[in-house]
Amino acid sequence: MSIGSLGIKVGMTQIFDEKNASIPVTLIKIGPCTVTQIKTVPTDGYDAVQLGFDLSKKKVEDNQKKRSLNKALEGHLKKSGALTSRYLKEYHVNRPEEFELGQTFDITNFSPNQFIDVRGKSIGKGFAGTVKRHNFSRGPMSHGSKNHREPGSIGAGSTPGRVYPGKRMAGRLGGKPTTLKRLAILRIDADENLLVVKGSVPGKPGNLLSLTPSVS
Repeated sequence: MSIGSLGIKVGMTQIFDEKNASIPVTLIKIGPCTVTQIKTVPTDGYDAVQLGFDLSKKKVEDNQKKRSLNKALEGHLKKSGALTSRYLKEYHVNRPEEFELGQTFDITNFSPNQFIDVRGKSIGKGFAGTVKRHNFSRGPMSHGSKNHREPGSIGAGSTPGRVYPGKRMAGRLGGKPTTLKRLAILRIDADENLLVVKGSVPGKPGNLLSLTPSVS
């Protein structure tokens, strides 16, 4: 039973179909992931399966800082024998009894033409103004305008006398969890554990991703 998997973004490229049309694709290196915990309603209040993933083994992660295990996490992972796992992710399931500790999820759990949802952290772009962050239009560019890219007024004066929450203003852009839904798997490279997914996925190369089958 497939519930999803963790992987890393390798990068983007293009392939050509039978009509010689260019298709932009993303390469995602999958797992393998190990079942590190099985949660049930009597013990935890909900049904879920926890997967562990060792990101430090991947060659594209040379520039990432390796996470060390503390005693609590080491004792937790010792039950499943997945002491190399550095990242944990839960997936809700309907039948937790179908899984067992130490079970492996890899690229064999995916198939061509399958649709998946990909979740990861988007590229962080730092502090950005309203034009870049919210696509605001600029002010007049004539001499003396003094309002080229400024945000302008943010509200009335005495009434309401405050700024409403959620006001679109300058601030941090990107670097947030993002999900792209119903991305098609075009090809599978079992030798390299690579998925060839149509389109783009969040983040830069080396970004940690969570893949789950799309709900039709």
